[in-house]
Amino acid sequence: MSLRQGARDGESEMGVATTRTAYFISKRSLDIFVAAAGLIVGAPLLALAWAAIRFDSKGSPIFAQVRVGSNGRQFTCYKLRTMYTGTSNLPTHQTQKSAVTPLGAHLRRWKIDELPQLYNVLTGDMSLVGPRPCLPSQVGLIKAREQMGVLRVLPGITGLAQVRGIDMSEPEKLAAVDAEYAHTATFLGDIKLVMATIVGQGLGVDRVRRT
Repeated sequence: MSLRQGARDGESEMGVATTRTAYFISKRSLDIFVAAAGLIVGAPLLALAWAAIRFDSKGSPIFAQVRVGSNGRQFTCYKLRTMYTGTSNLPTHQTQKSAVTPLGAHLRRWKIDELPQLYNVLTGDMSLVGPRPCLPSQVGLIKAREQMGVLRVLPGITGLAQVRGIDMSEPEKLAAVDAEYAHTATFLGDIKLVMATIVGQGLGVDRVRRT
């Protein structure tokens, strides 16, 4: 390899590193701004939902569950409770539809149950956009994500797989789409995924068993 070619390769690598750094800084800035604004603006809605859940069924209105984050690190993910207290700690696609409370069905339909996860975004455990965080018990999905380099990115509230309607019942397919996102993510692409979710896509994350 010539000195000139080596210099060009070095410049190319530096350019890629600079681009990635700029992306992560922009992504984190967006996460903080949107999460903070969302929690402030959504505070009245959260308070109303909190009271409604307390009235609708027994148990804490907040549902806390351990999930797997970037680099395999576990963290506590927060949501509004949409299922009856005592429901088995299973992935959503393995949970019976009858476990969802009447109010919970509406909260899930309008994504209101996801609002507390903005706190997870503020703390840096999650991002607005990224692979959906799974349970530690979902060993197959975790292994597939690790092999495909997915665990190097923060999990998200929404993401490419969610917008495409792919849920965790298809771990290999999910991991492949997650990997596609992890290796090609851009700031503009993240904005598009957020907008797609807002207009009604992303149903894959909320599917439960019908029986």
